[in-house]
Amino acid sequence: MPDTEPSVADRKTALTPDLRTMPDRAARAWAERMAVRPLPDGDYAVDSQSGATYVVNPEAGSCTCPDSTVRGATCKHRRRVAIEVTTGRVPPPGGHRGTCIACDEEAFIAEDGPALCRTCAFERGAVARDRETGDRLVVERVRAERADAVAVPGTGATVAGHPTNEGYPADDPVVDAVYLRRWRDDGAQNYRFPHSRLAATGTAMLE
Repeated sequence: MPDTEPSVADRKTALTPDLRTMPDRAARAWAERMAVRPLPDGDYAVDSQSGATYVVNPEAGSCTCPDSTVRGATCKHRRRVAIEVTTGRVPPPGGHRGTCIACDEEAFIAEDGPALCRTCAFERGAVARDRETGDRLVVERVRAERADAVAVPGTGATVAGHPTNEGYPADDPVVDAVYLRRWRDDGAQNYRFPHSRLAATGTAMLE
């Protein structure tokens, strides 16, 4: 006889947190009416339900409210900033809303470096696949310069002008990467690719 007991994934459940099971400050961070606004240097202004405005610095783990400065608590304002960053309501520290130059979608973009969304950006140490050859590479960095402005050493051509990169956008950011099979070799050669030539693999190498 088939098992009719629903699996955990099949059981009906709410995806919003059950505030009754949370500590008071965490529950208030979810439930109270607040507005979170990014400020320069990675800070956030939190307009609280009471009408007061406090400044949260996530990196320092600080807030200007009395609950944080006097009691040393992880206050509801710090928790609210974390919630809104995690759920994508406000950009992460050092980010702003803009258009990703790779996928042309509106997203949160880092202030420094090329204008790439989180999905399209390659972190240092990420593994990428060469769409042309299928080879896997370890990303060293993503440059802010365009592919038609960065030279390929020893060729006299730019990344965009190199014959192997024909058809890729001239305004692509340039990715410096090392072939995975040579990654741990001393003096492994660094190659330069148009960003759109590389596909993310979802894996990363340990330093």
